[in-house]
Amino acid sequence: MDELEISRKAIAGDEASFLAMMRQYKEDLLRTALAFLKNEHDALEALQEVTVRAYHKIQTVKEPAYAKTWLIRIMINYCQDQLKRQKRFHHDPAIDSQSTVDDSLLELKEALATLPKKEQQLIYLKYFQDVKIKDIAKIENIPEGTVKSRLHKTLRSLRAYFEDEGGREHV
Repeated sequence: MDELEISRKAIAGDEASFLAMMRQYKEDLLRTALAFLKNEHDALEALQEVTVRAYHKIQTVKEPAYAKTWLIRIMINYCQDQLKRQKRFHHDPAIDSQSTVDDSLLELKEALATLPKKEQQLIYLKYFQDVKIKDIAKIENIPEGTVKSRLHKTLRSLRAYFEDEGGREHV
C-alpha cells in the first residue's frame, strides 16, 4: 500500500492504516519536535500528544495527499504552545548544550534563535525537514511566492548575522 492509500484509509477511519501512517511519518514528526523543543524527552512526549490529537481529528483531513503536512502542522502548533508555556514558568531558559555538538551547529542554533518564531519555523521546515515550498505554503495558508520571499529575507538575515559575528570576538 502506498502513502496516499494509507492516508486515504486512515482518514476513512481504518485504525491499522492510521497506525501505519503514524509509523511512516514518525521520524519527520520527531525531527520537527526536536528542532523546536531541543529535548528528546519532550519530543517523544510531543509525538504521543500529536498522535492522540491526530487520531481524534483525522476525519477532518480533506486531501489525503496532505496528511503529512497536516501532521507536521499539528506538531508545530503543539511545540509552539509548549514553548509558550515554558516561557511563562521559566523566564531564563537554559541553552541546551551537549558536549557532542560541534561549534558550527551551536553557532547555527544561536543564529536561528535571533530570528522571529515564524522565520525559525520556515527554516526548520525547508532545511531541516526538506518540506517543499508548495507544502510550506499549504501549511501556512499563504502563496508560494510569499514563502519564497520570506525564505529569501530570512536567509539574508542569517547571512548578515554571520557576517557581523565573523568580525566580533566572542566573550
